[in-house]
Amino acid sequence: MTLQTQLVLRTLLETPTQARYGLELSDAAGLPTGTIHPILARLENAGWLESFWEDRDEIERTDPPRPRRRYYRFSPGGAESARLALAQAYKGGATAARLRPVPGLGA
Repeated sequence: MTLQTQLVLRTLLETPTQARYGLELSDAAGLPTGTIHPILARLENAGWLESFWEDRDEIERTDPPRPRRRYYRFSPGGAESARLALAQAYKGGATAARLRPVPGLGA
């Protein structure tokens, strides 16, 4: 598991039930958006995260209008998988701490 992936997971685990968008995560983790989005896609493909687009009604209320945001949050079991992987990485097993599908999601 890369250091960048660990930073993203730690950032998400600060508020594990809150949905957050890419630029917000980028700022909080101190990583460029070009680094964040591939990591979020891998975490989602592994079943650790789920994503959704914000409602169009939300952006119509902004002044000036802005692009829709894609939000990410832990899937059921995703936060626990993240905690276990980070614990393994911190114990010196970073090379063994790979993204594994969340059991029961068929990913």
